[in-house]
Amino acid sequence: MIFTNKQNAHAVIFPAFSCLSLSDSVKEFLSEGGCSILVGETREEYVSRQVSIERKLLETPETVLCFNNEAKSFSKQIIIAVDQEISGICRLHDLVEPFPSIEELQTIHLSDFEHLSSKIATAAKKLGFNCFLGPILDIVSGINPWLLGRTWTTDPIRLSDISSAFIRGIQSSHVAAAAKHFPGYSTIELDPAIESEAIMDGSLESIQAGYIPFEDAIKNNVEIIMTGPAIIETLDPNLPASLSPKIIQTLKSGLGFQGLILSDDLDSKATLRNKTISSVAIDALNAGSDLLLVADTGSQIQDVVNSIIQAVNSGTLSERRLYEAAEKVRTVAAKYST
Repeated sequence: MIFTNKQNAHAVIFPAFSCLSLSDSVKEFLSEGGCSILVGETREEYVSRQVSIERKLLETPETVLCFNNEAKSFSKQIIIAVDQEISGICRLHDLVEPFPSIEELQTIHLSDFEHLSSKIATAAKKLGFNCFLGPILDIVSGINPWLLGRTWTTDPIRLSDISSAFIRGIQSSHVAAAAKHFPGYSTIELDPAIESEAIMDGSLESIQAGYIPFEDAIKNNVEIIMTGPAIIETLDPNLPASLSPKIIQTLKSGLGFQGLILSDDLDSKATLRNKTISSVAIDALNAGSDLLLVADTGSQIQDVVNSIIQAVNSGTLSERRLYEAAEKVRTVAAKYST
């Protein structure tokens, strides 16, 4: 099938919203070639790492399935993702079985955890979801308000083993895993979501040590890897990871990842750094990101789509790069939509 630049521009956008309701902009997006959505959470839920009581009361298996079926009516091959982290944000709350406590994660047998992850993914799949934004592979060793309460160990080997079991478990149940946030943020004193000057420092040796869980995730065929939202000064002092050709090339050539590369939220202040989201989207695609996480706010989705098309027309983004990124997204959507 031949796709237009307009369809490809829609395919590389990953709209995020917090409620079980498709806005007119998302409906139009899906109708025009979009093939992924993130059912997220509010800022308050994100900060507290807890889904609200009100949401738990409103969201039942019936209402969730109805919503996902509506989304699929606009795009049959679609990624419907949620944040479902091993220790952190679990967007599916009581709708699926919980993950073990931090204490239990230290000793649980890998085969048992893989089986549990598969059960959770199977339950999610029945509700219409087919992608978990997890596991978190950052090894947090210092101040990190962004990831506070979302990680469970500083042992890279145990983190790798449990995370790989998670990846094998959920992908065996036909739910894609999105490991995050490459190249790993061990310490970052400011929250990238709200602070434009959030920057991570550290020695090259310590940063490369954080690659271990990502290398193991790749060996276990993780489908998607999300890049981080902030500058890592030692690797690229000028560009946040999701916009950095150097960092994305490290992921692709250095670690050998050939799957789908997902940017973290392009609305993050540390990613925008006083640029427009449209210009940042072009930078992300040119750097090698395939799928761009963007909040469904006002006309933002359409604005970014229009900017991508204009960039192709002006030659600041190659038509081939856009097509390759869109094809990667469509491939994952087709694989996990059955």
